[in-house]
Amino acid sequence: MKAAYNMVQLRFFASLREALGVGEERMELPADVRTVKELRQILQQRSTTWQQALSSTQISTALNHELVRGDANVTDGDEIAWYPPVTGG
Repeated sequence: MKAAYNMVQLRFFASLREALGVGEERMELPADVRTVKELRQILQQRSTTWQQALSSTQISTALNHELVRGDANVTDGDEIAWYPPVTGG
């Protein structure tokens, strides 16, 4: 029997992990969240720290190990990872 809720795995890398104080977590996906962009908006509502850390347009998002845009659909069992801009030369 399938559970009545959808769980996703969240991962945060590098400076995002440092700013948020968490590298990964499992989260129940809210029923009204269908896309990566909507999930990011929900996370930004957690606190000012989360809002600031996830507000950059330069953050890359991967869904199940593939880079995606904000309109990518999120479903039960997905892994969503956020990466800050890469610097260097």
